[in-house]
Amino acid sequence: MSEATGSAAGPSRPRSLLLLGLGLVLFAILLGLGTWQVQRLHWKEGLLETIDRRTHAAPLPLADVEKEFAASHDVDYTPVTVTGTFLHQGERHFFSTWEGDTGFNVYTPLQLDDGRFVLVNRGFVPYDLKDPAKRQQGEIAGKVTVTGLARNPLPGKPSMMLPDNDVAKNIFYWKDRDVMASSAGLPAGAALVPFFIDADKTPNPGGLPVGGVTIIDLPNNHLQYAVTWYGLAAALAAVLIVRLRRPAKVG
Repeated sequence: MSEATGSAAGPSRPRSLLLLGLGLVLFAILLGLGTWQVQRLHWKEGLLETIDRRTHAAPLPLADVEKEFAASHDVDYTPVTVTGTFLHQGERHFFSTWEGDTGFNVYTPLQLDDGRFVLVNRGFVPYDLKDPAKRQQGEIAGKVTVTGLARNPLPGKPSMMLPDNDVAKNIFYWKDRDVMASSAGLPAGAALVPFFIDADKTPNPGGLPVGGVTIIDLPNNHLQYAVTWYGLAAALAAVLIVRLRRPAKVG
């Protein structure tokens, strides 16, 4: 009778130790996740500060931005001014949305005076105006000066959830700079500036493409996540303390 009562009253000591060990492991994991989110918070705050500083700076000559890219490989959102001639027949079309409409960002090779090319995101066109023949007024001929934001190239496909680029149909779902350039009909051996440029809001003839489509909206929820993980760790700690204070029953 006494053995049955002791067994029903509570778990045995070995089982209690096992549960305690698992609880401590989980507690350490929750603390680690909270600390990681705090680190991410500091990183994100620094990134946002850098972006804000860069976007409010005066535009730099292309050569200065290239020097910075060579040194740091990071020129994202740096204002830049560049002069050259558009190779409109080389337009590459990046699937996107703008102000609720579905369409494409038009990436056009700009030939510089030294013979090199840089891919310029001239802006957004609606889906049914993908064909340049339907917006010929915006196909500017001759030498132009473009002011915009330098954008880093992507090291690879950002997510496996994205479709593969359809080069044959000239529809890109992620900005593969090298493939965009190699499929744009550039001269053999053409050299390419190692980053993109997003053109500013300066209107194009006929209104298309619509420039200034760079989206700078980086969510910063890391503090909320850190509080959540630390809160769960505190709750678990409270449960473990209560459990430790309860004497284990010997079965």
